[in-house]
Amino acid sequence: MTNTLYDSLFAHHAGNEVPFLLLDDGEVVSYDAFLKRAAQIAHVLQNNGVSPGDRIVVQAPKLADTIALYAASVQAGAVYLPLNTAYTMAELDYFASDAQPAVIVCDDNDAAEIKTLADRYGARLLTLGGEISSLSRQADAQPREFETVDRAPDDLAALLYTSGTTGRSKGAMLSHQNLLTNAQALADLWAITNNDRLVHALPIFHTHGLFVAMNTSLVAGSEVRLMEKFDIGLILEELPHSTLLMGVPTFYTRLLADDGFTKEIVGNMRLFVSGSAPLLTETHQAFEARTGHRILERYGMTETNMNTSNPYIGERRAGTVGMALPGIEVIVTDPETGEQLPRGAVGMIEIRGPNVFQGYWQMPEKTAAELRENGFFITGDLGKYSEDGYLSIVGRSKDLIITGGYNVYPKEIEDVLNDIDGVLESAVFGVPDNDFGEKIIAALVAEPGVELDTDQIASIIRERLSRFKHPRRYELVQELPRNTMGKVQKNVLRDQHTKKESASAIS
Repeated sequence: MTNTLYDSLFAHHAGNEVPFLLLDDGEVVSYDAFLKRAAQIAHVLQNNGVSPGDRIVVQAPKLADTIALYAASVQAGAVYLPLNTAYTMAELDYFASDAQPAVIVCDDNDAAEIKTLADRYGARLLTLGGEISSLSRQADAQPREFETVDRAPDDLAALLYTSGTTGRSKGAMLSHQNLLTNAQALADLWAITNNDRLVHALPIFHTHGLFVAMNTSLVAGSEVRLMEKFDIGLILEELPHSTLLMGVPTFYTRLLADDGFTKEIVGNMRLFVSGSAPLLTETHQAFEARTGHRILERYGMTETNMNTSNPYIGERRAGTVGMALPGIEVIVTDPETGEQLPRGAVGMIEIRGPNVFQGYWQMPEKTAAELRENGFFITGDLGKYSEDGYLSIVGRSKDLIITGGYNVYPKEIEDVLNDIDGVLESAVFGVPDNDFGEKIIAALVAEPGVELDTDQIASIIRERLSRFKHPRRYELVQELPRNTMGKVQKNVLRDQHTKKESASAIS
């Protein structure tokens, strides 16, 4: 029997009594104990009607048993479908109707409401995380060995839905090979070994927390300090005993805002990785000045996992996401013709490699539109290469502003705004305009205790950027809207300000 992902991530740890998961309550789960627990849960899945290829929808707390459920799903040959714990019932209804799962696993506290949903789509309901925790209780009575289900490299291991900021959320089909090759490439590139101890404070319903952080640890046999959520006090407590932290930019800005975060506290740390949203150059610089460590930024997405990375050994360049991972092709093309562009030119980022997904679940038209016949995936991200091969992300194609016939890339304006004293961060976006097609709006967040002068900011912009790139209005906001992974939701800003423009026109 062979099971591509299970054999390489999990099976080789059988009998290994070294620590794997270190939990908030002090419990330590060894690799061997974890595998035995996963086997028990695999029996539960099978007993509840899960067959190879069936989908398992999981909206559950971040627990050791939730990680074991992922392993059990792989071992049972099922397709693991993690969902954001903040999703509403209306959103869950869409995912369940689309994925048609055999089993839904949810938090004990949500069981009554989600039971109706499970019944509607003919799924069995299991719970995790409370006094009832039916999955955990059923697992306790099961054998601690399970005959692993045969799965081929191209068989599906996971179904991850895109964030759905425009249109319907799409289910990206990820194979055993997609997940395994990416984990192996990252572990090699970032020199992750069984000597590492990862501080894991990310959610586990997303590529970053589950398939980057967890899969690389499993490949290498690292220890994982599994935190239920990001807690600045716990992070500071664990850093002196750890070697690796994977986070989103918010992690690093919050650490820098705490006086307890010092160079001494990270003396044992080997690597800080950032992703899921752009890291400001100022954060890069402030972090290095404080700690002596330079954050490693990388670039990935739901459909491909990780595509590029700044080097582990070599220059980690602020404002870039580095170079393509080994075995992966990352090119920049003309959005109209698909022809590859020279270095320095802005265009569409396209990806080809063993990491690229199998297509969108039950959406053949979308798959055909975004996956070329030659294997390249059209990401929707705009970027450019430096002359020496570092990739920079300019923005999403849907965020491109076309004003008066000119193409304006928001990041170019944001880079200037973010460099102005007193500006903590910014987001530039376009709203409809009768004369120009779109007009440019800049939302600004001030540094603590600073009162921004928008006239002065406009004056600086006039000095540094061409006239067609000047924002028509500056909006001071307390914070920028973000999703759970820290990405700024420009669609929310556009909607808010389009409505504001319409209301002003009416009045």
